[in-house]
Amino acid sequence: MKSGLPIPQSDAALPIVTAGHPALRAIATAVPDPTDPAIARLGRILVNSLYEVGGVGLAAPQVGIGLRVVLFSVPARRLTGAPDDPEQGPMVLVNPLITPLGSETEEDWEGCLSLPGLTGRVLRPRRIRYQGITPAGAAIDRTVGGFHARVVQHECDHLDGTLYPQRMPNMSTLMYADHRLNLTALLAESTMS
Repeated sequence: MKSGLPIPQSDAALPIVTAGHPALRAIATAVPDPTDPAIARLGRILVNSLYEVGGVGLAAPQVGIGLRVVLFSVPARRLTGAPDDPEQGPMVLVNPLITPLGSETEEDWEGCLSLPGLTGRVLRPRRIRYQGITPAGAAIDRTVGGFHARVVQHECDHLDGTLYPQRMPNMSTLMYADHRLNLTALLAESTMS
């Protein structure tokens, strides 16, 4: 049965679109029925696409599909140690809503599969509440901080046509990731002398 949604019939991975692609500049469309089987298929497409390239998150617009669907995970290696920054296995969230909690912000490095090789320091709310529906129909309502909050905000930005450089307070920190690694090593050496 076809749902009428712009989702391929196969679960196969799709290529990641890069900055300049119209899907990355548009506001994604809300999904009328998050439990539509096509949305579960889109979730599998996102998982397969992310698996091929690596990373911790992917939004439907990043594979050229303008629907409000994101995939994210929070692996143990990325945890900040804060009690509100729990590990999270891969989660597909439909029609997510984010509410910043409090005025505290954090600046940290981010990269994006749609801006390959680049990284920059992005200022974001430290704690958020996020809500949404899974393709199985489960309501999700969580309060998180740290990296968990950062990855959810980053992926949801894609649903509103926003890429992380638009959130950077200082564009001078935008650089190729290999330069950042060299800079980090250089800074570590200078603090040891």
